[in-house]
Amino acid sequence: MAAVTLAGVAYLLGIREFFTTPKFPRRVVVLGLIFAAVWHIEFLRVAAGADDDVHRYVWDGRLQRLGYNPYIVVPSDPAVRRLHTPETSNLNNPDLPSPYPPGAQLFFRAVTAIRESTFALKVAFVVCEFAIIFVLLDVLRLGQRGAHLVLAFAWNPLLAIEVAGSGHVDIVGALLLLVSAAALMRRWQATAAVAFGLAIAVKFLPVVLLPLYWKRVRVRDAALAAVVVGLLYLPFLNHGRIPIGSLGTYVQTFRFNGPVFATLDRVAPPQLLALLAVLVGLVTATWFRIAAPDWSPTSQGPLTRQDTEFHSGDAAVFPVGNSVSPAVQPFTFAWPLAATLLCAPAVFPWYLLWLLPFLTSASTLLIIVWTVSIILTYVQWHLRALGRPWGPLPGWVMLVEYGCVATAAAMIAVSRFMRPASPR
Repeated sequence: MAAVTLAGVAYLLGIREFFTTPKFPRRVVVLGLIFAAVWHIEFLRVAAGADDDVHRYVWDGRLQRLGYNPYIVVPSDPAVRRLHTPETSNLNNPDLPSPYPPGAQLFFRAVTAIRESTFALKVAFVVCEFAIIFVLLDVLRLGQRGAHLVLAFAWNPLLAIEVAGSGHVDIVGALLLLVSAAALMRRWQATAAVAFGLAIAVKFLPVVLLPLYWKRVRVRDAALAAVVVGLLYLPFLNHGRIPIGSLGTYVQTFRFNGPVFATLDRVAPPQLLALLAVLVGLVTATWFRIAAPDWSPTSQGPLTRQDTEFHSGDAAVFPVGNSVSPAVQPFTFAWPLAATLLCAPAVFPWYLLWLLPFLTSASTLLIIVWTVSIILTYVQWHLRALGRPWGPLPGWVMLVEYGCVATAAAMIAVSRFMRPASPR
């Protein structure tokens, strides 16, 4: 906990330099990426924890290759005891079938077909993380912004812990979502729509971003994405029904680090609150879409200055001078996702991996602070390692975690109020 807290403080100090410096020398960027890679190697060497979801990933991939449906088979069923391996015999929540959508399932199957182990899956997730770095560098170049901002992603402590350390499939969805955003910036409508559909097929969280694609992709591209996602479900259909596994149980019973959901859970059913969380994300995405410039999905060619008349109030988002940035700004993907997670029944640290590729703007500073303050929730796993049963998160943890975000919000509000008005 001490080492990770120190890493979080160092990361925030680095963020301050990243957002106040227009450009870093290339050698600094390369050296920073090397440091991130070395840190990942150390986490890769650590065996996955007993409660880590990566054991479930191995089980789901193994079941598929043996001809079983992971949405139906319950790991604790004595009839399938012989199918277990030493790495899957003690997976978490053994009394529930898999909750992961088909995109994630097929990824598990592909990796376990090469090597059936938690280490192989963690390596695959790290490869996805490196792919995000290359795509993000392209996104920064398209927006005519400094390449050093890629370190705002690569240096985040959550990456090494939750990708190379614990191994979580969320990084695969984050990669697909970033590819979709990059395709939107280039006006590659079909690629953007299909990549977005595949991201939803990894986990359903990005569905709240649908308004951002309104009038930015053609109807035929949206239909193509729907067909691709539908085809992913075909191998898992059960008597013609679309499988959801234990997703309903997750909404009903899983609670962790969700103060908004926990407060409202006393007065409303969990299904309604889950829909409310989705609605909050959709409304946030709609607000950003209305504020963004409109352009026809049938138009072609380079963007013009009229395409970029979008003022967010954040000078760090846009380059100065005569340069023109794309109409689609990546930071608009972060806020709807963050709003949904804030209202979710469970907010595990690895859920925030979805946000990290889009935190390269000063307008996302509050979310960046959250990615660091959520590190305090690892106290729960420390208590678990001491032999204590899994229980509610200590109240002081959420108080400090969200208190840091609230304090940062107050500081930003005060600084903007005290800042002298600049000439138009």
